[in-house]
Amino acid sequence: MKFKITVLPGDGIGPEVIEQAIDVIKLVGEKYDHEFEMQEALIGGCAIDAHGVPLPEQTLEMCKNSDAVLLGAVGGFKWDTLPGHIRPEAGLLGIRAGLGLYANLRPAIIYSALKDASPLRPDIVKDGIDIMVVRELTGGMYFGDRGRLQTENMGEAAYDTEQYSVLEVERIARLAFETAMKRNKKLMSVDKANVLESSRLWREVVIKLSAEYPEVELSHMYVDNAAMQLVRNPMQFDVIVTTNMFGDILSDEASMITGSIGMLPSASLGKGTLGLYEPIHGSAPDIAGQNKANPIATILSVSMMMKYSFGLDDVAKEIEDAVVNVLNKGYRTGDIASEGTKVVGTKEMGQLIKDEITGAAK
Repeated sequence: MKFKITVLPGDGIGPEVIEQAIDVIKLVGEKYDHEFEMQEALIGGCAIDAHGVPLPEQTLEMCKNSDAVLLGAVGGFKWDTLPGHIRPEAGLLGIRAGLGLYANLRPAIIYSALKDASPLRPDIVKDGIDIMVVRELTGGMYFGDRGRLQTENMGEAAYDTEQYSVLEVERIARLAFETAMKRNKKLMSVDKANVLESSRLWREVVIKLSAEYPEVELSHMYVDNAAMQLVRNPMQFDVIVTTNMFGDILSDEASMITGSIGMLPSASLGKGTLGLYEPIHGSAPDIAGQNKANPIATILSVSMMMKYSFGLDDVAKEIEDAVVNVLNKGYRTGDIASEGTKVVGTKEMGQLIKDEITGAAK
């Protein structure tokens, strides 16, 4: 089979972790006789430097004409003082909207070998945690009306508008229900329906849609309680579905209870099979070019790409198993290292995972 991938290395550690992911793609292509045609494009700070904008039109067009997009990371100190609409992060919002990617899937998994890396107590973590956060990606406050105005007595003010339509809620909720059906048939919808009108609509639509999925156990939780429960009793969650802003916050919190954001991948999906795959970590400019970055989240993002965009479940599992085997052998990058483990760099970790795939591992 033949697939076209647009690769967006981005800024900071992005190019380093992407390099290891590309090697894995080439390797599984050779092993399973699939052809992956890869082309690179600019996004984020490097795009601003080259073209004056965080998302050049030619980048978006290349992505639209691909089967999947692999992204490293964007941003850095260099561009922090730019206006919001031309900061590197604006490129992320632009590409999600431009590709119609309305759903973000973020698995938060504590692997057995990394239980000690979690900041939570062993009696809370138990045998590991496996949560899937389904975040709405192109609506809500991040895309709502915003601006500044002068008040009569309080000086300048700023506002951001939270708005959701029935269609926006229904399509993300449907994906969450479908995801729950493939897991443990439990879905937690997180909102703030005791205060926000947009959340009341959200809850109404989710409840109405639940009639089509009678096998799924649906429950609801206010976002402030959900934030507390994630650290108090994360085992109660399986699939979480929530809004853009709440999902941004909760998925980052869920990632940190696993021990490191360097471990967790994500998939941004829309209608059809085109998806954007990226690690959830940032560009970490303070360690860029030092062979310290953890490439596992990016490599696991490749695994999600194989599964969700290409339908290659066997290849996806092989990549996941390779990562687990390396961790079980005690190898760690610095962010997940603990006493008694073998600390390796970005390139070494990538090679260890590739060796597991080829069967050359010791």
